Amino acid sequence: MRRPRRNHSPALKAKVALAAIRGDQTLAELAQQFDVHPNQIKPWKAQLLAGMPDVFEGAGKQAAAPESEVTALHAKIGQLTLENDFLEGALSKAGLLPSARR
Repeated sequence: MRRPRRNHSPALKAKVALAAIRGDQTLAELAQQFDVHPNQIKPWKAQLLAGMPDVFEGAGKQAAAPESEVTALHAKIGQLTLENDFLEGALSKAGLLPSARR
């Protein structure tokens, strides 16, 4: 009977890949230690090596993205505030809104 498919956490993948990069143990030993298939370790190692440069250049790129998000969110807040004010005025004129605000 086959074991159900498992999803490994990114932390486990990083730990296994880092151990593979160190080279202290063979892939078979690492697979047995971490209870994963040996064929999974090689792609995780390659993925870690490929992604390492991004770790050190991330500071400049991360600052630019939230600034544009903040601008878009401020615009959305303004739009929703305008719509709420319009609907509040329309409902109060129609007598459907109680005079006491929540």
